[in-house]
Amino acid sequence: MKIEIQKPDMKELEKKGVSSWPIWEKEISRFDWHYDCIEECYLLEGKVIVETEDGKNVEFGKGDFVTFPKGLSCIWDIKEPVKKHYNFR
Repeated sequence: MKIEIQKPDMKELEKKGVSSWPIWEKEISRFDWHYDCIEECYLLEGKVIVETEDGKNVEFGKGDFVTFPKGLSCIWDIKEPVKKHYNFR
């Protein structure tokens, strides 16, 4: 299961309607997470390292558009407080 990270421009974000998506915020923390569906998110602030079950670490932060696959189990390790737009599909 692959976590995809992109660096979209404003046109791409507008096309997806990202600014109308809900916002989620979280302080520095570490927690387990499981995705029951695909999540797309765009980070407005923060820095995160996600550790997958196969031992890989994926790092992303402000300005990144991240897609998490359905069925992924991982650990979120938030290094800098996060503020993101998100969408489940």
